[in-house]
Amino acid sequence: MSEYEIYAIRYARKDDRRSSDNFIENDGPDTEMPMDFFIWALVNQDRTVIVDTGFDEKAGKARGYAVTRPVAEGLKQIGISPDDVKDVILTHMHWDHAGNHDLFPQARYHVQEREMHFCTGRCMCDAQQKKAYNAEDVSHLVRRNFEGSVTLHDPNSDLADGISLHWLGGHTAGLQVVRVKTRRGHVVLASDASHYYANILQRRPFPVLFDTGQMLNGFAVIQKLADGPSHIIPGHDRQVLSLFPAARDGLDGIARLDADPRGTPA
Repeated sequence: MSEYEIYAIRYARKDDRRSSDNFIENDGPDTEMPMDFFIWALVNQDRTVIVDTGFDEKAGKARGYAVTRPVAEGLKQIGISPDDVKDVILTHMHWDHAGNHDLFPQARYHVQEREMHFCTGRCMCDAQQKKAYNAEDVSHLVRRNFEGSVTLHDPNSDLADGISLHWLGGHTAGLQVVRVKTRRGHVVLASDASHYYANILQRRPFPVLFDTGQMLNGFAVIQKLADGPSHIIPGHDRQVLSLFPAARDGLDGIARLDADPRGTPA
């Protein structure tokens, strides 16, 4: 089976977030719990796959978030030209995972069919459900689908040797996670199935939810798919950058997830 290097690339951060923002029920002290924003790159000698596309400066400014490193810049720092990327996986279509529309002109997009139904259907008539979506992001994917450059998956499928997609739902109706074979075993990019390590390790769901039961079941599925706790990568936890080594010396905010971690998450 093919093995991949995995890079976590931070493109934005929110330092003033609190723990009370990150759990349905926060029965402990309300402490600082910052949120980082990542995309991921899966790389071997035959293939480069991007997982999620982040947001750009315009989209971030509209919601009060600043881009600290544009996605294109982060990719170029590890030798990836966006123009050459042939496959992009969208774990779901929330605004912070599905922007930068023009960055990957040659790519085929991979998304769960349930997510496409969700973000173009009746749930978007509800103010709460649609709040985390940008109409421009959804329209972009619809247009790419008409152009023949979208593959709709349902529910579990192999994208390539060593990369598989698994529908979980929970956070959104069509959220999927990505299982990747690496030199240290199978790593699961959980994305927003678990924003932080604490969500999955303590079974405490994140408050932005479509279905609580699906999210709780998804925690168990992720743990079965991953080869161990250190093989689970949450979507927004800053600990990722301290637990895993930098992609190269002196390169801040880009970590190698196929390398052995330097500790265990708190």
